[in-house]
Amino acid sequence: MLFLGLINEPMEKRKTPEADIERKRVAWRILGFMAVFAFILSALAWTSYEIKETGGLAFDQLDMLEDEIIPVATTPPPPPPPPPPATTVIEIVEDEEEIEEELVVEDLDLDENTEIVEIEYEEEEVVDDTPFMVVENMPALGECKELRGDERNQCTQLEIIKFIQKNTKYPPIAKDAGIQGTVFVYFVVDRDGKVKDAKVLRPVDSRLDKEALRVVNSLPTFEPGKQRGKSVNVQYTIPVKFVIR
Repeated sequence: MLFLGLINEPMEKRKTPEADIERKRVAWRILGFMAVFAFILSALAWTSYEIKETGGLAFDQLDMLEDEIIPVATTPPPPPPPPPPATTVIEIVEDEEEIEEELVVEDLDLDENTEIVEIEYEEEEVVDDTPFMVVENMPALGECKELRGDERNQCTQLEIIKFIQKNTKYPPIAKDAGIQGTVFVYFVVDRDGKVKDAKVLRPVDSRLDKEALRVVNSLPTFEPGKQRGKSVNVQYTIPVKFVIR
């Protein structure tokens, strides 16, 4: 260590401040930057641009543009309005002609022996077959004919039920099959007191329906119903009940 120290000491003593390069580094760097900027500025000042003058479009180019022009569609003018419809003018002309014909009454030789015959016209009676539900004097059966009003009607309905219960025969096939129920039958008592237009309104079984119609059609002749003193048609609806006992 002592030997190295002896060698280094004389070398450090040989360095002088004028020979130290590090001391002038900053100044030289600034000079370098300034030189570079000056070169760049001079180069920009001497730059030239080539300017080309362009004229108008050539004729060939104009022809091409004309070919590319899109024609504008124009709508045709609307057709003229149709002429107004011809109107028929009706002129009312006063009739100035006078009617010269007059009613002529001939003289008739009438004396005491002349007979005047009165001609009678028979009015045709308009018959309305539409049945009534209720009339002033309802149809009647048996002893009910002597009654009037509601008593007459109730008595007649009771007589109808009695007749149906007495004369109805239960079909054996329906009875053996256990078929039972109530068949509603509609019928009309006409102006002569007879039953007509009988039909089943609410069926139960074909055999029971047939028997109910048979019994209703076999009802005796009624005293017909009357409205304002005239015989009219009257309608009824009767339940025929079939019960197995």
